[in-house]
Amino acid sequence: MRRRTFLAALPAAATMPALAAARPQGAGASGGEAAAPQAPAWPAGEDRYMRPDVHAGDRPIGASFASRTAVYGLNGAAGTSHPLATQVGIDILRRGGSAVDAAIAINACLGLLEPTACGIGGDVYAMIWDPAQRKVVGLAGSGRSPRGLSLETVRSRAKNGVLPSHGAISVSVPGAVDGWWTMHQRYGKLPWASLFEPAIALAEAGAPVPDMIAFYIRRGMALFARSDNGIEETANALRTWGMADGKGPRAGQVFRNPDLARTYRAIAAGGRDAYYQGEIADVIDRYFRRIGGWLRKADLAAHRSEWIEPARTDYRGATVHAIGANTQGIATLQMLNILEHFDMDAAGFQSPLSIHLQIEAKRLAYEDRARYYADPQFAQVPVEWLASKDYAAQRAKLIRPDRILTPVHPGQAPSRGDTTYFSCADASGLMVSMIQSNFRGMGSGLVADGLGFMFQDRGQLFSLQDGHPNIYAPGKRPFQTIIPGFATRGDDPWMSFGVMGGDMQPQGQAQVIVNRVDYGLEIQSAGDAPRWHHEGSSETMGEDDPTLGPKGLLRLESGVPQATKQALAGMGWTLGESDGGFGRYQCVEHRMDGDTRVYAAASEMRADGCALAY
Repeated sequence: MRRRTFLAALPAAATMPALAAARPQGAGASGGEAAAPQAPAWPAGEDRYMRPDVHAGDRPIGASFASRTAVYGLNGAAGTSHPLATQVGIDILRRGGSAVDAAIAINACLGLLEPTACGIGGDVYAMIWDPAQRKVVGLAGSGRSPRGLSLETVRSRAKNGVLPSHGAISVSVPGAVDGWWTMHQRYGKLPWASLFEPAIALAEAGAPVPDMIAFYIRRGMALFARSDNGIEETANALRTWGMADGKGPRAGQVFRNPDLARTYRAIAAGGRDAYYQGEIADVIDRYFRRIGGWLRKADLAAHRSEWIEPARTDYRGATVHAIGANTQGIATLQMLNILEHFDMDAAGFQSPLSIHLQIEAKRLAYEDRARYYADPQFAQVPVEWLASKDYAAQRAKLIRPDRILTPVHPGQAPSRGDTTYFSCADASGLMVSMIQSNFRGMGSGLVADGLGFMFQDRGQLFSLQDGHPNIYAPGKRPFQTIIPGFATRGDDPWMSFGVMGGDMQPQGQAQVIVNRVDYGLEIQSAGDAPRWHHEGSSETMGEDDPTLGPKGLLRLESGVPQATKQALAGMGWTLGESDGGFGRYQCVEHRMDGDTRVYAAASEMRADGCALAY
């Protein structure tokens, strides 16, 4: 029984001692009583309410940690990390647009509204439930490295054997616009140009910046303003987002981007060719020549997205799908295949054993991630073996419930980063799980003259190790962290979902599936549940910190029970501070109420967004 319910059931006299004990010091002293010392006031400032001993109010139904209830609708749904983008998606659906139309319009808006996570300087991946084919199809919109940039040049710019995280050396061809075009050609209903109207209007009129996004823009501007950032040119970035004080917008301040509005108008009128072969490509080519970079119009003109068959695995009655290609999507399947060998229900929700087993599955999968994942057009990636049940059984035998596996290594194959995620669905049953990113932070720091968007720094994730499948090469796609998620049950769609945030993405996806399948949480509480994030592995993939040691660093959100934290520390896990890097989740669930389709949509309470349905 919750404490408030228990107190309400007691006689008033019986509750008085408890209430008195809970009363703040100095409150209500009268008569001959000596006033108790006043409790110290909370410090002033925007962080004054960050109190570990004060939590959200109690909801009368649902999980104690749930922030809200899922939203429901019969005709369509959308969940994004910005309320205005969600509203645009719903409006597109109401106008008769498909879920793909809504996804493109949402993504265009987020390029303006959430530039800390996405934009047309980055790549895109999607998984789509196609009701006509009754299957999940995948799209990979990942760009390649410049063909005129050699391995020798890349190595000459490396620091401690790793590519710089910013600047022209980290830029690869942006794949987002071509990905949108490719999806629209197959699944679009509304005219292409109409999908850009909401984003253009917002870019010209301006929109207030939410708290979280303002915080990250200002952090990005602080980096770009530093004289030692190593970036060839940052004046354009500072002009685009610096605002009046050069530090970026404050929470609630109206931000406009007329340069991006003009770029969107060109794309709306000229389609993908305006970006990859026309006036925008010309501007990009001149810019990189001016600053001494390598991206050229010929690189843009050669780019094409591709339709791919997602990999999949069954997990206790749910089929979880993942995009392979050059992404980390297989890691989600590997983790779930390993966890299937343990009784997660018996282990207990948020228990030390449950979290320990999940972390160990992550560590094993991420060793393979660092060793094998790469562009399959340049390397033989053993996807079938990595995602197989037999291999998972071998790996599961390495895990011990009472101690940490040390050391941990990748398996022996048989011979031969910041992101935005959103989901939407329409009345026909089409469902889109889509993720788009500039990679680390806002991206490379480079903004071509007058275009209003930043180029991705995805190239940092190439390896420079001889013989590694992911070693840098001209015209090669780098390892990708961005992965959409999708799950089906039987022959029907179930969840279009994702958890954005660099290496957190497979970890977060696996936690959502475990929360839903093993612990029976509904879609909102499955995302609101406290999360863990394990950093580091014995092999690195660009963003891993080699100083973390063989066990890595385990971060736990404040909502994880204190007893669980203590038990995990007692097992030998090194616990780090909760740093906000636990990903951000959106989900649309497909249900049937008899013969009637019902959508339920959930949004991440760790971000500024919302979910809507109608």
